[in-house]
Amino acid sequence: MRRRDMFRAILAGAGTLIGLRTAQAATTRPPRLKVAYHLSDLDKVNFVLGNIKNHYEGTGGNVDIALVVHGPALAGFKSKGVSAAISGRFTGLVQQGLDPHACANTMHGMDISLADLLDGFHAADSGGVVKLAELQSRGYAYLRP
Repeated sequence: MRRRDMFRAILAGAGTLIGLRTAQAATTRPPRLKVAYHLSDLDKVNFVLGNIKNHYEGTGGNVDIALVVHGPALAGFKSKGVSAAISGRFTGLVQQGLDPHACANTMHGMDISLADLLDGFHAADSGGVVKLAELQSRGYAYLRP
């Protein structure tokens, strides 16, 4: 084989490898993200729900999101008196997979039960901050907008 033919064969092989790697990269989905949102400020309820909506959209749904609510923000999720906008947005996010947790300590202190909250909440029995630490130990990124 002549030197020029060998060089062409090497270039053709390299091009094939590059093409295969590019095709493989295009079909490989990025790893699923895991995110824990921390919410305690009542005035940030709508803002945080908007962030979560954007997070689902920005990742194409390739994310597991937990929302941990405690303190004054929990009052923003009481089913009686909540705005239709908050209720609708929250319900839609739960349908997308949002995993909301209400701090049991806050529920006790504010005399709120799970039945008083919008559908979808779970009680964080050991408390909201403990739940956040548990989620972080399981690989969830912590966000407090």
